[in-house]
Amino acid sequence: MQAPRVPLCATLFALCWILTLVINDELVNAAKPNQRTRSIQNSEINSKREDLQDGFSEDTQMDEPGAEELVEKQKPKGKKTPEELLAAKAKKAAEKEAKAKKPKPTKKPKPPKPTKKPKATKKPKPPKPNKKPKAPKPTTTPTTRATKPTRKSTMEEEEEKLLLELGWDTLIPTEPKETEIEKPIGPDNVDVHSKKDAVTPPTIKEHDPDYWDARHEVPEPDLIPKVKEPASTDDPSIYLPIPEESTTTPRTVAPWYEEYDYSDLAAKKLEEELEKARKAKEEKAEKLQKMWEEEEEEEKRKQTVPHAEPKKCPPLGMESHRVEDDQILASSMSHHGYTALRGRLNMQSSADEDDVYGGAWCADTEEKEHWFQVNTRREVEFTGIITQGRSSDTHDDFVSSYFVAFSNDSRDWTMLHDGYAEWLFYGNVDKDTPVMTEFSYPVVARYIRILPQSWNGSLCMRLEVLGCPLPTSYPTENDVPPTDDLDYRHHNYKEMRQMMKVINEECPNITRIYNIGKSSQGLKMYAMEISDNPGEHETGEPEFRYTAGLHGNEVLGRELLLLLMQFLCKEYNDDNPRVRRLVESIRIHLVPSLNPDAYELAYEMGSEMGNWALGHWTEEGYDIFQNFPDLNSILWGAEDRGWVPRVIPNHHIPIPENFLNGSVAAETKAIISWMERTPFVLGANLQGGEKMVTYPFDMQRPPRATDGRAGQSVSEYQHMNEETWARIQRQNEGALRETADENLFRWLAMTYAHSHLTMTENHRGSCHTDDVTGGQGIINRASWKPVVGSMNDFSYLHTNCFEISIFLGCDKFPHESELASEWENNREALLAFIEQVHRGIKGVVRDVDGNLLANATVSVEGIKHDVKTAAAGDYWRLLNPGEYRVTARADGYSSQTRLCIVGYDANASPCSFSLTKSNWARIQQIMAQSRKRPRLVTNTPMNTNNRVNVESAGAAAGPQNERLRRLRLMRMRKLRMERMKGSTTTEMTTTTTPTTTLPPTTTATSTTDPWFYLWFDLDSATTQDYNVEYRIDED
Repeated sequence: MQAPRVPLCATLFALCWILTLVINDELVNAAKPNQRTRSIQNSEINSKREDLQDGFSEDTQMDEPGAEELVEKQKPKGKKTPEELLAAKAKKAAEKEAKAKKPKPTKKPKPPKPTKKPKATKKPKPPKPNKKPKAPKPTTTPTTRATKPTRKSTMEEEEEKLLLELGWDTLIPTEPKETEIEKPIGPDNVDVHSKKDAVTPPTIKEHDPDYWDARHEVPEPDLIPKVKEPASTDDPSIYLPIPEESTTTPRTVAPWYEEYDYSDLAAKKLEEELEKARKAKEEKAEKLQKMWEEEEEEEKRKQTVPHAEPKKCPPLGMESHRVEDDQILASSMSHHGYTALRGRLNMQSSADEDDVYGGAWCADTEEKEHWFQVNTRREVEFTGIITQGRSSDTHDDFVSSYFVAFSNDSRDWTMLHDGYAEWLFYGNVDKDTPVMTEFSYPVVARYIRILPQSWNGSLCMRLEVLGCPLPTSYPTENDVPPTDDLDYRHHNYKEMRQMMKVINEECPNITRIYNIGKSSQGLKMYAMEISDNPGEHETGEPEFRYTAGLHGNEVLGRELLLLLMQFLCKEYNDDNPRVRRLVESIRIHLVPSLNPDAYELAYEMGSEMGNWALGHWTEEGYDIFQNFPDLNSILWGAEDRGWVPRVIPNHHIPIPENFLNGSVAAETKAIISWMERTPFVLGANLQGGEKMVTYPFDMQRPPRATDGRAGQSVSEYQHMNEETWARIQRQNEGALRETADENLFRWLAMTYAHSHLTMTENHRGSCHTDDVTGGQGIINRASWKPVVGSMNDFSYLHTNCFEISIFLGCDKFPHESELASEWENNREALLAFIEQVHRGIKGVVRDVDGNLLANATVSVEGIKHDVKTAAAGDYWRLLNPGEYRVTARADGYSSQTRLCIVGYDANASPCSFSLTKSNWARIQQIMAQSRKRPRLVTNTPMNTNNRVNVESAGAAAGPQNERLRRLRLMRMRKLRMERMKGSTTTEMTTTTTPTTTLPPTTTATSTTDPWFYLWFDLDSATTQDYNVEYRIDED
């Protein structure tokens, strides 16, 4: 009955041993964190274990000789069995591992309970060594001791394979080093008790005292061999199948092993769930962190996006004076001439920098804080600032860095911040070039304050503020809404040409495009004619011109003329009666750009960014407005000598011979040629930089050296009133030189200024100084800023055209958003000034046969300025309302005088002339037909001292001979007066002869020639003269 139990016990023992290995492997990982805390306990356990091993070694030494004899007997029988080879290899490996693991006592297994130690001494029995004949028994002991280590190694491999197949290798990690410590314990002893040691040490080592579980009570099966030791006396063949069972045990144990692992995975699943919860919490925290970071980045992106594309806002109007003086405030000023009001962009200083008109705002350097403040009077989106240095010829002052602050009540200020610190902006590097600073995002406020931090020289600056009014804000009194649907934008050269072409296509019946010449760079100077019959001069229809762009950076006039073209075309098509009357009665010429090269340069820089001088001159460096011939000096010199109008006329003064060959711009030559071939009556040139209208003379006349009143004392003028005294003083000093048509020019200038919506608002003052116009908006240019060779003076003295200069505003290059309001301000003035071309008289000069007389002179009594008829014989003379004696003259014709009345009607008063040929002209005509020349007849005088030498004019006498004849007559009158005063008279015999015969000789007393007679080349031959009682031509 006992024979069948032995294999079952062995099988159970093997299963328990495998179970302990698996449990030990699981506990290896669980015991790692507590290995250090268990170092003291392991040392005690190791000491007890060594005692047990000593006890086992004594028992095994008693049985060892019998076993060795059996082994020696079996050795010569043949080769070792596979089990023996495996046991030997396992033993060697266990010994090597034991040597390597001896220095680590802390990792030794925990010994069993001390109460079970005495049972190990009862295992050996005396009958066992006496049964030596039984060979299988001693062979089984080494085989079993040798096979168990092999089973252990093979089972571990199978366990790893199972774990890999089941995918649990990550769930149950194995520590090969911990298992290797257990191997040396069993093979070192051959006795059966050594088997127990080979099995129990892993349980002792891997057992964790801090964690209690029933599975850790498994080390008790190592007592089972002690109870079943008598079975060792049985036949050793009983133990032969054990090695075979080692291969089959995993198959039988696998379901139990898996069931055990699943039950053990409950804790691990809990740990996994906790780990998953921890990971989920971490992921949630990471997601929240990322979300917060994205929100912060989005906020930063919202702040930084405008920096990439800043909002474009127009200037508030510091330069254009739309910002009033009381809206500007500063912390201090250096002296009276550099107040906060001088801090406007492009503010110009006076000639004397110590005067009250400085070129910038300058702060008092003794102050600790410096700021410049602008009050917009409503909430505005501030987007930037444009700064500029001081306008000065001797100083180089500008601000190089500054802070910007904002406020809604002027008490609490918020500094502009860039997210890290207060935003320090960099300013100018020179005094003239404007520098624009744009904010990364618009700031809504009412007050803006600039706080300079560093500067060059003195603390001086000029500036402009950029901002957009809020959509909900109400318009101010300065905001004029546009009423016309026009193109309110700046146009470069190509866009201007395209615009004129579009207008021509819309109104082909009343418009014509032509060019008056080319610039120095080859750009055409385009003009548009607007008339009911474009391209032809109609008799009786006056010619009018508007010109702009003399200075390339003064662009408002250019855009106003383009808007005027659109307006006239549009209103004409809409049957506007006023516009139709203008188009049908006037030939209007509009030239938007007389300096296209300079405009392209200013347009490239843009509004507000070009300085005061950029684009002012031509490409060759000429100021076109001052590049015309100086005819004023010729006229004034002739007046001082008494040559006007006999020698030098008071109109159509010829251009000096070498002028056009000198330093003259190509644009100037083209303009002069255009003026000469077109009979303009009235015109105006549009400029910028001021807001006023100026009229000729533009040149200041030098004081007369022979003025008799220069040496008079003040007492001689005590009887005069204050106004007359001031006027005489101005004339004596040469500060004001009036033209012969002073009153008319004042009326023309006042017509435009008073039709303008804001030009006469004297509370605004002048752009750069106080109001020099006295609230009228007009001034004589010579008394303001005299220039030599101006376009206005040349037009007045060389042609029939009366021309004035219109300064449209303080801002030369206004922003595009201001064009609509500027058009509203100037529209009525532009139309009203064109209508003034009908003010005065007009007519035609013909002969008795009805032939039109060109170049006939029309003079007005009391006005020392004449006009000439055009090629068609028509003329226009601008006059104020009143009665005038008008005389028409022509070479070869007798002059005619008429009384013309100028009324207050909208049209000019007609005043035509019909001239008859003079007697002298008839004589010249008869002599030319008979091919005879006049003879020189010399009469011997009765008294040689009283002989008078005369000349007879030739058949083809010209204007020069006519002037000489008149000089001779004047000399004879002078001699007559001298004889009358000296009571010495000499009778002159005169005989009246028909016009077809030569007059007889006339004797007169001889006198010396006057001083001005030397200026003419007179012939020395003496000829008879015609009588002076019946003159051919009226003087």
